[in-house]
Formats: sequence, structure tokens, C-alpha cells
Amino acid sequence: MTERKPTGVSFESWVDRQVSAAAARGEFDDLPGAGKPLPKTNGKDTALAWVVNKVRAEGHDVSALLPPSLAIAKELDDLPDTLAKVRREARVREIVEDLNERIRAEHRRPAGGPVLRARPLDVEETVASWREGLSPDS
Repeated sequence: MTERKPTGVSFESWVDRQVSAAAARGEFDDLPGAGKPLPKTNGKDTALAWVVNKVRAEGHDVSALLPPSLAIAKELDDLPDTLAKVRREARVREIVEDLNERIRAEHRRPAGGPVLRARPLDVEETVASWREGLSPDS
């Protein structure tokens, strides 16, 4: 852990000193991508586009970067595939109830982005659909 910023020292110069000391100790040597140029931009790239591309390149799900209303809508679209992988009814109920609670929470929030137009799911109806999708040998 680094020491606390001394009183009377500007934050910028204190950070600069920390970075210089770390570089002198070799803590930035052999980092992935060291010595390689940054990818070219097309002039329309934003910082967010760079983040999305980086997250994708590292194999992570970019839905975490979406506003909650869009992330929930995407989750609703993906729900049939998600539930098809589940083998226990209790887990299906858990997933649907959790999703419903997040839908309700999003409806309670003041609109700060796209409006979530989805309503909570009927748990019994969703479980019945899940049962119909089970193969006889499951």
C-alpha cells in the first residue's frame, strides 16, 4: 500500500512521484502490449467504444456496460436460452424472481436513460413454459 499524500503536496505531483518511483522499480516492465502502438481509431471512436472493444477482446460480457433498462431487456430476450440450461425448478423460480425484482426496482427509479417497457414475468407461466421445453430424458 502506498503512503498517504503529504499535506501541502498537490495531488498531481504526488501521483507523478508515485508513478516515477514505480517505473524506476521496474513495475511497468513486461506489461501486456508493452512497446506496441495503440490501435488506430477511425475518428468516430469514443472512450466507451474503446472500453467495449477491450472488454470483448478479453472475452467478457459487455452487457454489464449497458444502462440497467437495456441490460434487463437483453436478459429478457436471452431468458429462454438461460432457462433451457437449468435442470431444477427451484433454480428457474429463483432466476425469474430475481429478474422480476430487478424489473420492479428499475420501474421505481427515476428515468435516467431508456425506459424499461417490460413488466415482471408471471413466475408460474414461466415455469410451465420451462417444463414444456424439458426433454423426456432430463
